[in-house]
Amino acid sequence: MNERIDAPWIPLWIPDAGHALRLAGVHFDAVRMRGPLAERVASELLRCTDFDAGPIVTEATGDRNMYFLLPPQTGGAYAWPPGVRVLTRSHGAMAYMGVPALTGVTWPLGWRSVPSAGVPFVDGELLCAAVGQLNARL
Repeated sequence: MNERIDAPWIPLWIPDAGHALRLAGVHFDAVRMRGPLAERVASELLRCTDFDAGPIVTEATGDRNMYFLLPPQTGGAYAWPPGVRVLTRSHGAMAYMGVPALTGVTWPLGWRSVPSAGVPFVDGELLCAAVGQLNARL
């Protein structure tokens, strides 16, 4: 008997190869951070979620930003400290973000944490709490 083998769950906004620009606010909202705060927040989220934090994209060049992907149109609901920017769709403004494939050559973008069927996005409340707590220490 032939059993149907389902492909792993992969969101449609993740490209098959390389990387692609995606419109923030449609597929996801992105919370952009850089430097020590971003690294500490990512580590804390991974620790708190048993390494299933949802999608976190990193850049290997330039400012070495880190992007925490939230459900679309939700990033503006939180109070973010200076230096943290929400990329979303708003009146008269659009923001695009590079999204890497899950495998293969994606440089300069990469995944710190990938989305899963159970955790397709980073939890906004958990992210905001981690940012507030760790930002106060820096």
